Amino acid sequence: MKNQEVKKKGRRKASRTIQIDNENVRVTSWLFEPNTETGWHKHVYNYIVVPQSEGTLSIENKETKVLHHLKMGKSYYRELGVEHNVINKNDYSFSFIEIELK
Repeated sequence: MKNQEVKKKGRRKASRTIQIDNENVRVTSWLFEPNTETGWHKHVYNYIVVPQSEGTLSIENKETKVLHHLKMGKSYYRELGVEHNVINKNDYSFSFIEIELK
């Protein structure tokens, strides 16, 4: 799948490239330029995020906005079902690999 970038309310969408999508897993590479976002979405699979750089992302859900400082290579796991938006709050590019477990 090719990279996607769409404008919404003055904030551009982060670029994503699906690297693998089979019956077991979907692996997506995300690249966030400064002040770009994923857009509101809800995962239908449990997933793992592997930061490829260090920096701060804002994670918004319906109730809260939380700043998370991520370190390169320090993975984290999340369960499916929470609607959220991810925004790059750095003044530089940030990237991570997302692994969805089908």
